[in-house]
Amino acid sequence: MKQFCLLPLLAALLGGCAITHVDPPKPAAAPVQFKEAGLWQRAQAAQGTAEAVPDDWWTLFNDPVLNELQAKLLVGNENLKSVATQVANARALISAADSALLPQLSIGGSGTRSKASSSGNSNVVQSNINNSVSLNANASWELDLWGRLSEGISQAQANYQASKDDLAAARLSAQALLVQTYFTLRTAELQGDLLVRTAAFYQRSLDLTQARYQGGVAAQSDVLQASTQLTSAQAQVADNAAQRAQAEHALAVLLGLPPSSLDVAPQAALPVPPVAPELLPSTLLERRPDIAAAQARVQAAYAQIGIADAAYFPSLTLTGSGGYRNSTLTNLIDAPHLFWSIGASLAETVLDGGQRKLASAQARNAADAATSTYRQTVLTAFQEVEDNLVAARQLAIQADLQAQAVDAARRNLDIVQDQYRAGTVGYLNVVVAETALLQAESSLIGVKDRQLVAVGLLLKNIAGRWN
Repeated sequence: MKQFCLLPLLAALLGGCAITHVDPPKPAAAPVQFKEAGLWQRAQAAQGTAEAVPDDWWTLFNDPVLNELQAKLLVGNENLKSVATQVANARALISAADSALLPQLSIGGSGTRSKASSSGNSNVVQSNINNSVSLNANASWELDLWGRLSEGISQAQANYQASKDDLAAARLSAQALLVQTYFTLRTAELQGDLLVRTAAFYQRSLDLTQARYQGGVAAQSDVLQASTQLTSAQAQVADNAAQRAQAEHALAVLLGLPPSSLDVAPQAALPVPPVAPELLPSTLLERRPDIAAAQARVQAAYAQIGIADAAYFPSLTLTGSGGYRNSTLTNLIDAPHLFWSIGASLAETVLDGGQRKLASAQARNAADAATSTYRQTVLTAFQEVEDNLVAARQLAIQADLQAQAVDAARRNLDIVQDQYRAGTVGYLNVVVAETALLQAESSLIGVKDRQLVAVGLLLKNIAGRWN
């Protein structure tokens, strides 16, 4: 009996050293500075847990309608609800892994009635009826000598952390997609207004050209050219209206609504993109949930190595049972009817055809793949920041230059219109100047849209605000 009492103590001492544990590699380090920015402080990437992404990073654009749409996103988006269920499943797996460390207890009862026939020396067949009633309890406890169960808990916890980071990444992606779609809708509105003005101008040009043709001072080819310009502009108006409607439909689906239930009121101007500061710390990348999720999966993969390697060692299980057994229910729970047993079993696989070796090799290959995926995720994150840093900066310069082009085209149109009123130039000069202004304004709208998208993606790349 004393030997059995010493077994749990010995198991606890041995289980304290999880000899199958394998440490994952250290997290990747950020560069000293980014190529496309000024001084960036050196920092390591996140170590398995991302900082909280700011809940309202899109408010930097100062657009009340965008803020209202974002508030509805987390409530209605169906993709986020689906990812949230995966987090709940991962949390349940942690509880399942924890329970494996605890003793298992089962209770039961049974009652049987049987008949058996026997013959004696006189060859007389006798029938015996037997009754049996029992109430019993069985307990078992697998001791975690080599760390297999504790590695299972570590793996479940890492997978749970990865699922939480996946949810944060999905939320951030949905928010960024809503921002981009909203900018597409507002850009389509401005382009639509410009195209309507363009069509109206071409209509006036066509009316004037027809009048000149009827007066014999213009050729029919001028009328056909003016008519072509007008119909082309009208076709663009129709196409732009479709783009605006599709963007509104996409917003509705992001919010978990049918397209027919969302109506976004038109707006006269695009939001103003926030200006990124000159100094941005690279520690902002530690908030990226996709990086944290990738590293958590590395930890889970290395925990699987410990689980696979633990199969090389014997498993020790303590068992015990007890209860009462009698032929009737009467006085069943009495001392004379008590039975019990306690023991221990040690099992070791001697021959398995190489299955344990194969499982260990597969676990190590999976860990190497998870490590490479993590490092690629970090590299991609740096590339995304670099790309949108240069895009935001260059598009800001381009927007300023294009605004100057619009101003020059507008002043040129004023001069040409004054000359036309004075009779020094023909109306064709007015048409050319007006067309140049409309094209410059269209280009400016497109550049501002790309600038907004670039800044929005940069905010997504650093997982929220840059302060």
